[in-house]
Amino acid sequence: MFVKSRIVLASLVSMLTLIACGSNDAVPVAGTAKNVAATVNGDPISERLVDMMLKERSNLGRDAGIEARKAFIDRLATQLIITQEAIKKGLDKSPEVQDQLELMRQSVLVDAFIKDYLKNSPVSDDMLKAEYDKLKAESAGTEYKARHILVDKEAEAKDIIARLKKNPKAFEDLAKEKSIDTGSKVNGGELGWFDPKGMVPEFGAAVATLAKGKFTEQPVKTQFGYHVILLEDSRPKQFQPLEQIKAELKQKLQQDSLRKLLDELKAKAKIEIAQAPAQAQAPDEKPAEPAKQ
Repeated sequence: MFVKSRIVLASLVSMLTLIACGSNDAVPVAGTAKNVAATVNGDPISERLVDMMLKERSNLGRDAGIEARKAFIDRLATQLIITQEAIKKGLDKSPEVQDQLELMRQSVLVDAFIKDYLKNSPVSDDMLKAEYDKLKAESAGTEYKARHILVDKEAEAKDIIARLKKNPKAFEDLAKEKSIDTGSKVNGGELGWFDPKGMVPEFGAAVATLAKGKFTEQPVKTQFGYHVILLEDSRPKQFQPLEQIKAELKQKLQQDSLRKLLDELKAKAKIEIAQAPAQAQAPDEKPAEPAKQ
């Protein structure tokens, strides 16, 4: 899972609902170092942190000028004040708080690792072309345009076939009248273009044997019932041009590469799972009595 870099500001999100920005009259810090945007009771607010927030705001298409900078510093100052008070109370020593801080630290490092890996492992045009050719070859084949009539009983399917032999043009009307496939019957049994691999095996195999304009002369039994199928047309399977799916292919290759790396790292790591601790007994529960011999 890709963790957004804004997670470092997760605690700030809740802060914004507690305190409005009202410190525009804050006194500037004289002689502050370039990498410090402000100080609160002597503790610095990093200029890099403010710049990061402004950059993310700009990436969202929002104003990141002087007023936005002042607002961010005010919010960070408010957060730092409360952080200082929490430390005075010793809340930073709480096991629960330390666990949450550790999870956030790991999340930030995971995010940094992934960004660094993707930056230093670019997907080349040759890699994209090779993946495109592979997918195109795997999807090669024929797709079909067909109609069908689905019924519960084999005898009913045979009766429909007998009627179609007398009048092949009656297929649509019979589908509307007889078919129990509510999704296609209103359109005369039309299924549109489809890949036979996406159908149940019996249906796909039957379609592939039909000539254009012909219908099955024996009912095709599947898990859904008995089908009478009419093949309207067939064509080589269509595949999108590379330029249309380039972004998706790039993302797929990046994810595949990252997944392979993580699998390799896990395979090399020594992971030892300790036995789960025994569940604490509820206060109102009585200890189990030993079985009588």
